[in-house]
Amino acid sequence: MKKQFIVLGLGRFGSSLTRALINNGHEVLAVDKNENLVQEMSTIATHVVQADCTDKSVLMELGASNFSHAIVAIGEDLQASILTTLLLKELHVPQVTAKAKNDNHGSVLSKIGADRIVYPERDMATRLGNQLSSDNIIDSIELSPDYNLVEIKAPESMNQKTLQELNIRAEYGCTVIAIKTGSDLNISPMAEDTICTGDMLLLIGSNEDIRNLESDYGKKK
Repeated sequence: MKKQFIVLGLGRFGSSLTRALINNGHEVLAVDKNENLVQEMSTIATHVVQADCTDKSVLMELGASNFSHAIVAIGEDLQASILTTLLLKELHVPQVTAKAKNDNHGSVLSKIGADRIVYPERDMATRLGNQLSSDNIIDSIELSPDYNLVEIKAPESMNQKTLQELNIRAEYGCTVIAIKTGSDLNISPMAEDTICTGDMLLLIGSNEDIRNLESDYGKKK
């Protein structure tokens, strides 16, 4: 279903988000006070406006309250980020997602009513750190501070073994939710399904359990 978003702030994060939303078929009003950034997005976004989003009258003129979802993507100017978020909530925008630079910034955004706080730099650093720390982890998504959804390349020690033989859930508390072999994706695999070296396993587990699984199978031959 096509949705309508207003994105406030067109730095690296805001412009990339705008492109992603448009590529997914949604309508986006993109706003920034920087003329150069506005011009860069003028051929991409549905509508682009050069304006100061810390001015409540400007947000009212833009019809911010008519959007079901606003994203405050302002980067370095924390005061502008906080004020814009506050104004959007005063205008009763149903969903406001705000980008936070650090925990203190995020705490303030939460207290003034932001519905969702995102930490792009921190989250990307965490994902990259997980990938660089392991020879087998291809990607990871943090579900909570303690649990991750990870994509792991099956090591040789799993070759030609079924999920039942590996017994990953009982041994490590991790659940395999999909197996990818080449371009084929096996959703909700059965106990008798066989793993081959190089298969991609999509699994959910606590950070400690995932580390234990990856460490143990890295040692096995």
